[in-house]
Amino acid sequence: MLIPFFYTLRAAKLPVSVKEFLTLLEALKSGVIDDEGGPTVDKFYFLARTSLVKDEANFDKFDRAFGAYFKGVEMLTTDLHKELPLEWLRKHLELELTPEQKAAIEKMGWDELMQTLQKRLEEQKERHEGGNKWIGTGGTSPFGHGGYNPQGVRIGGAGKNKSAVKVWEQRAYKDYDDNLELGTRNIKVALRRLRRFAREGSELELDLDNTIHKTAANAGMLDIRMQPERHNKVKVLLLMDVGGTMDEHIHRVEELFSAVKSEFKHLEFYYFHNCVYDFVWKNNRRRFAEKFPTWDIIRKYNKDYKLIFVGDATMSPYEILQPGGSVEYNNEEPGAEWLQRLTNAFPKYAWINPEPQGVWQYRQSISLIQQLMHQRMFPLSLQGLEGAMRLLSK
Repeated sequence: MLIPFFYTLRAAKLPVSVKEFLTLLEALKSGVIDDEGGPTVDKFYFLARTSLVKDEANFDKFDRAFGAYFKGVEMLTTDLHKELPLEWLRKHLELELTPEQKAAIEKMGWDELMQTLQKRLEEQKERHEGGNKWIGTGGTSPFGHGGYNPQGVRIGGAGKNKSAVKVWEQRAYKDYDDNLELGTRNIKVALRRLRRFAREGSELELDLDNTIHKTAANAGMLDIRMQPERHNKVKVLLLMDVGGTMDEHIHRVEELFSAVKSEFKHLEFYYFHNCVYDFVWKNNRRRFAEKFPTWDIIRKYNKDYKLIFVGDATMSPYEILQPGGSVEYNNEEPGAEWLQRLTNAFPKYAWINPEPQGVWQYRQSISLIQQLMHQRMFPLSLQGLEGAMRLLSK
């Protein structure tokens, strides 16, 4: 059974060796997962990942290969801070409203929305569907999912209208794959506008011109001369939005990320969600366990770094302007404050937006981010990247 599993991992380009596979078999034979309750797929998943994957950057590849081999197996579960009965959130109908009906539904203010949610949690005792008040599905209430409300708190279920100002669930994001094979070289060509070469470090490269000159001066006796390799001296600080609406742009952002890592030797990158707040992270699996305070980022890197944000800037305006506006936690200061601190700390900055430029004018949050970036927002296109690199190279 497990030999095809081994080949599945190898087909997914995971560097799994025969020795590591034998370690897994030995662990199974020793009964490592035969504890109380007996062996389960979950236990085997963690044992196999521990035995076979030595680099955390390959965890996502392993998850995809494992899921492809053990089809239909749910490996991980998440819990809400407060349990809601699943029956409350089970969707039985799809709500379709006319534009006139949608326009008639009024938004709540931020404080009213949060206070009303607290009140509903205290009062509600049963499931509701198709209504406009309680936590439920398929209605026009600002709490629940599967219906329509211009501004609410999504609880369970998938996003639909991109209008939630809070999301009540533990959300799992994936790191962008920096080893993606690019289908085109256009991104690399555009990034090459931002170059400042220098020869630094050990002498590892043949200096052909100097070797010829010294050999000729030495009456033909070969005199080999070496020189440091030539590298791009530009320093880049890359902050990337991940999860939520950015899931639609994963492939294009991975192409950009892969190209950036190959073009810039001095690269530092971090993730954020929707807007930058008081912390960022490097690994999406440990984003709450391993936080990097944004203040530390500002202090650690000097003004030589070019700051590049990558994100669709599509969110509730509250997430930019309101303390506590983050969809995931209660941030003490609004995102706008942190964006201004970052752009003040790094004078050379730009925002790359994967959303089509034609929709920018219809998104209030994009207009706000453009203002905070002093109109230094560029589309994720060849022309847009060239414009951003030209600006950063000045």
